[in-house]
Amino acid sequence: MSRSALTGELFSLSYGVVQRPYLKYFRFSPERTHSSKYKYEYKYSQDRAKVEYGVYSHVLLVCFSAHLLSPQFFTQILHLRSPEVAPPAWYHGLALYWGDLSTLLSEPECLLCLQSEKEVGALNLGRFGAIFKTHVLGCPCVMISSPEAAKLVLVTKANLFKPTFPASKERMLGKQAIFFHQGDYHIKLRKLVLRAFMPKSIKNIVPDIESVAIASLKSWEGQLINTFQEMKSFTFNVALLSIFGKDEVLYREDLKRCYYILEKGYNSMPINLPGTLFHKAMKARNELAQILAKIISLRRQMKHSHTDLLGSFMGDKEGLTDEQIADNVIGVIFAARDTTASVLTWIVKYLAENPSVLQAVTEEQEAIMMTKEECGEGEVLTWADSKKMPITMRVIQETLRVASILSFTFREAVEDVEFEGYFIPKGWKVLPLFRNIHHSSENFTEPEKFDPSRFEVAPKPNTFMPFGNGIHSCPGNELAKLEILVLVHHMTTKYRWSMVGPQNEIQYAPFALPQNGLPIRLSLKR
Repeated sequence: MSRSALTGELFSLSYGVVQRPYLKYFRFSPERTHSSKYKYEYKYSQDRAKVEYGVYSHVLLVCFSAHLLSPQFFTQILHLRSPEVAPPAWYHGLALYWGDLSTLLSEPECLLCLQSEKEVGALNLGRFGAIFKTHVLGCPCVMISSPEAAKLVLVTKANLFKPTFPASKERMLGKQAIFFHQGDYHIKLRKLVLRAFMPKSIKNIVPDIESVAIASLKSWEGQLINTFQEMKSFTFNVALLSIFGKDEVLYREDLKRCYYILEKGYNSMPINLPGTLFHKAMKARNELAQILAKIISLRRQMKHSHTDLLGSFMGDKEGLTDEQIADNVIGVIFAARDTTASVLTWIVKYLAENPSVLQAVTEEQEAIMMTKEECGEGEVLTWADSKKMPITMRVIQETLRVASILSFTFREAVEDVEFEGYFIPKGWKVLPLFRNIHHSSENFTEPEKFDPSRFEVAPKPNTFMPFGNGIHSCPGNELAKLEILVLVHHMTTKYRWSMVGPQNEIQYAPFALPQNGLPIRLSLKR
């Protein structure tokens, strides 16, 4: 394995697996487990987590020690190159290397997940400014929390910064997936995804999304639920609906079973040996490909046109191979699930903590219900109804800002780049830190305060990027906002909820989440 590939895998490992012992592992009690859907999740005991942590920590230590003895390490430290343009402020040296390792072993979620602006962003911003360079596990990185620099990397000079992912992620999701490409192939795929997820397409599935939301809420009534896990189930079903249309019910359980296994191995050590999480995940991934091959074959035999995502991929005049279609379907489902579920979890928490905001949202949603009754339109929501929810939309925007689910993204310079007197060498990783931008007092007044009213006025350009920016921004953001609006409509008008247990702790798995997925008790309004 090359050094760059190894670094990528270590980045990936630090992002998820090593931090497992620091998350509270738990089994659902009979009171919580009101369906069988949890049987594929949270089965790790505390003891197994500790064993995994010990093994992976030693692997990291060996790899790190080997890197310290490599010629590349001394080359980076000496860095004899002296360009006319000054490089970003250095945060480096042996102290940093040891600091990275010790932080990884003691508090990995603080440094390597880059999820806390206090430990990573704010601390270094105070010392080195909005653009600085450092090493993470021996890999030279440039951290940027300047809106202008983020725009350069993601928009104006996006062709100079390619997306970068560990090789194991490409193997697991599929090398032909849209996330791993740029250029003509990426542009082609993006057009196909946007064609299926643009308002003209998704407006027709609002009643179907509503049916999924109503059924989900009904199953939670009177239960003590793990909000994040239930929201994952909801968003997964919506993702299947948007990809396969009404045919999704035929494949839902098999797809869900495979995805749960794939998810468990996604951030595991990429060792493909029997019994390992990675091996199980790859087997599940192969089974997913077989299921998709059957679906594609059946659709070709039926010769019906479809407006869902699979129909968009299959109807492409230039033609995608079955492998390309499968890779992108698997990737889109994976991307659509946890992120939207995380946002919904935070919305539930913020509404519970801010009664005045909850009241405003509820009144807005009840007004829509009353108007529909007066006009004899029935109870079914429409696309037009979703455009009458400005207060709810501002709650979504503020949640996206405060929680910053997508807290950063990885890019790699494909050639030497100069920006405002800074020099970024070819091959260096570049990380736009969205969380830091969203939490900067220069961009938002009282940034730590949850205040949806701030979005009554549009934010400054390039200071609000919850879905990324540029050609690699999330093409499914309209669908994500729509399903959130639909669920919030029914949740606020028909139900009340209360949070159970610790409410101020945060865990990373790998997205920032309320502790234990935010347990709540949901009940019908009387």
